[in-house]
Amino acid sequence: MNARDLPDAPAEADDLAAREAAYEAFVWDNLKRNYAGHYLHGMLGMTGFRLISAPTFLPAYLHAVSGSNAIVGLGLALQQVGGVISPIFGATKIEHRKKVMPAALLMGGLGRLAILGMAVAGWVLSGQPLAWALLFFLFMFGVFMGAQRVVFSLLMSKVIPVSRRGRLQAWRNATGGLIAAVLAYFAGKYLVGANLFGNGYSTTFLLAFALTSAGLWALQLLMKEPEPPTTRAQARFRDRVREFPALIAEDREYGFFLLVQMLATSARIATPFYILYVGSVLEIDGATLGLLSFAFLGADTAANLVWGYLGDKAGFRIVLVGAIVTWIAATVLLLNVHEVWAMFLAFAGLGAALAGYMMAAQTMILEFGAREDLPMRLAISATAESLTATAGPLAGGLVAEAFGYATVFGASVGFLIAALLILLLAVREPRKR
Repeated sequence: MNARDLPDAPAEADDLAAREAAYEAFVWDNLKRNYAGHYLHGMLGMTGFRLISAPTFLPAYLHAVSGSNAIVGLGLALQQVGGVISPIFGATKIEHRKKVMPAALLMGGLGRLAILGMAVAGWVLSGQPLAWALLFFLFMFGVFMGAQRVVFSLLMSKVIPVSRRGRLQAWRNATGGLIAAVLAYFAGKYLVGANLFGNGYSTTFLLAFALTSAGLWALQLLMKEPEPPTTRAQARFRDRVREFPALIAEDREYGFFLLVQMLATSARIATPFYILYVGSVLEIDGATLGLLSFAFLGADTAANLVWGYLGDKAGFRIVLVGAIVTWIAATVLLLNVHEVWAMFLAFAGLGAALAGYMMAAQTMILEFGAREDLPMRLAISATAESLTATAGPLAGGLVAEAFGYATVFGASVGFLIAALLILLLAVREPRKR
C-alpha cells in the first residue's frame, strides 16, 4: 500500500469541523424565525391540544355518549397505549434523515385528523357507534402524538440552542396555558352549554383542530431546518429495539435519568384523586372547585416562566430537583392540613411542580449522549413514560378503592423520594459534563 491509498484522517476531521461550524452558524443566523415558528406552533398547539387532553371535555363526552365509567377509563387508557410503541417507529423513520420536517408534517397532520374525526363523528353518529368511533380516534390520536413527540423534540434540538430552549418553552407554555384556560371556560359555556351547531362537543373539537392546524402551518411557513453534519445509517425497527440495552448502558447517567422519569411518572398515580380527596375532607362547592382550579392552572402558567429562565441559566437538573421537591411538599400539605387556604397552596404547588417536571424532562433529555442517537433516546423515554402513565391511574384506582386515598398519596410520595435520591446521587447536569 502506498501513501496515496491511506485515508486522509486530518482532512476528514477538518471537513467535519467545517460542517459543524456551518451547522452552528446556520442555527444562529435563522434563530429569530425558527424561534417564532416554534413559539407559534407550541402556543397554538397547546391551546388546541389542551381542549382534548384536559380532564373535562372528553371524559364528560364519553360518559354522556356511553353512560359508562368503564368506557371513560378505556378511552383514556387507549390514548396512552397508542403512544407506547409509536415513538420507536417514529424514531426509526427519521434518525437517518437530514431533514425531518416532512415527517413532522405527516405525523402532526395525522394527529390533527384524529381530532377532526372525533368532531365529525359527533355530527354523523350517535349511541354505541359514536362511542366506538371516539375510542378508535382516541387510540389513533395517541399513536400519532407519540410519534409527533419524538419528531418535534428533535426539530427543536436542531434549531434552538440549548441556552434558549427554556425561555421558549416558558413563554410558549405560559401563553398557551393561559389562552387554553380562558378558551376552555368559554367553550364549556357557549359551545357545549349551548350545544352549538347541534353538538357542542364536536364544535369544541373542531375548534381544537383549527388551532392545532394553524400552529402546524405557522411552523411550516417560518422554520428553516439545517442539515446536521452527521446522521445514523438507516436500520430496521427490530434491530434498533435490540440495541436499546446498549444505548442505555453506554451512558449510565441517561439510564438513571430514564429511571427518574419512570418513577416520577408513576407518582401520577395520585393525580386523578387530588380533587376527590378534597371532596372527602371538605364541603366542596362550585366556588371552591373554581378556586382550586385557578390555583392549579395559575401556578402552572406562572411557574413556567420561572422554570424556563432558571433552566437556561443553570441547567434543567436543578429545575427537575425543584419540581420534585415542590411536588412532595404539596402532596404532604394536601394530605395533612384540611383548610381551604392549605388546599389552595397545595394545588398551586402541584400545578407548579407538574409544569417544572414536564419542562425539565422534555428538555434535559436533549442534552445526553451523541446527537445521532437523540431520536431513539427520545423514543425510549416517551415509551417508558407512556407505559407507566397507562398503568398508574388504573393501579391507583384499585389501591384507592381498597385502602383509601392516603395510601395512594403515600405511594406517590414514595416514588418521588426515590426519583429525587437517584437524581441527586446518580445524575449530573448533562450540560456541564
